[in-house]
Amino acid sequence: MRRSAPGSDARRSAGFTLVELLIVVALIAVASGVVSLALRDPAATRLEREAARLSALLEAARAESRASGVEARWEPRREQADEPGFRFLGLPASIELPEQWLGEGVRAEIPGARALLLGPEPLIPPQRVLLRLDRQYLLLGTDGLGPFTVLETGSEALQ
Repeated sequence: MRRSAPGSDARRSAGFTLVELLIVVALIAVASGVVSLALRDPAATRLEREAARLSALLEAARAESRASGVEARWEPRREQADEPGFRFLGLPASIELPEQWLGEGVRAEIPGARALLLGPEPLIPPQRVLLRLDRQYLLLGTDGLGPFTVLETGSEALQ
């Protein structure tokens, strides 16, 4: 004959107590809160993708400029232009690089200049490009010797 431990009721039904259910619900709430905070802003993600693409395009144009020995420049189109985007100047006609952003609303500015000088010299001046999308911004730049990389990211404060 089986006996149960003192103080336990062998006839007790299996299930969860209210305290156990409350603990599980609290854990789920905390986990969903952490996940929602960890989700990235879609504008920041799009801007980082544009910066990575632009960096690769600028480096490809630098390499082509050095290989062909011609001066190459990169220039963003002005906001007043019919087509947003950018253009590469001075590269041979056989080189076709994209001239549009992947997404709409991306703008580029070159602080203190109208265009970036990409070559033909291996050492170019230090240069920066400011990319904007909605209230997000990203600063892409080079020291003149290394490749273009992301220098700073952020969000503009509401004014």
